[in-house]
Amino acid sequence: MRILLRWTPVLLALAVTGCGAQTVRMEPPVPGPAAEESCAALVADLPDTLMDAGRVGVRPASDLTAAWGEPAIGLRCGVERPVSLAPDSLLEEVNGVPWLSEPADAPTVFTAVGHEAYVELLVPTSYGPPAAALTTVSDLVSEHLPPLPDGEL
Repeated sequence: MRILLRWTPVLLALAVTGCGAQTVRMEPPVPGPAAEESCAALVADLPDTLMDAGRVGVRPASDLTAAWGEPAIGLRCGVERPVSLAPDSLLEEVNGVPWLSEPADAPTVFTAVGHEAYVELLVPTSYGPPAAALTTVSDLVSEHLPPLPDGEL
């Protein structure tokens, strides 16, 4: 069985094998060397459970991606700057980390901005409000990714 979820700009697929093992297919980002090292440290510190969903495997294997549950909550660190990010974008701040929500009316993709690397977090609406996931990831963004100079997103 294959479950496909739309994740801008990549396609996220959750494959469930007959033995119950889950694997999420995610395209790993390609950040610069400094961001790659920081992102790998952030991903290594992510919890085994997020929003009561257990960690699942990611293919291809990458130090820059993580996923939990079914439908999959997905995280990619070191993604490209969001095309829709502008100086007047409406951002949510969670524990000092600004997040761009897309789409604006019913967000499911959140991108942490204002730091050395952009972190994309996909939270399917079936999990309810994403506050717990955003709080957990915000703390790790603050810990592992240096902020950009004031005013830069």
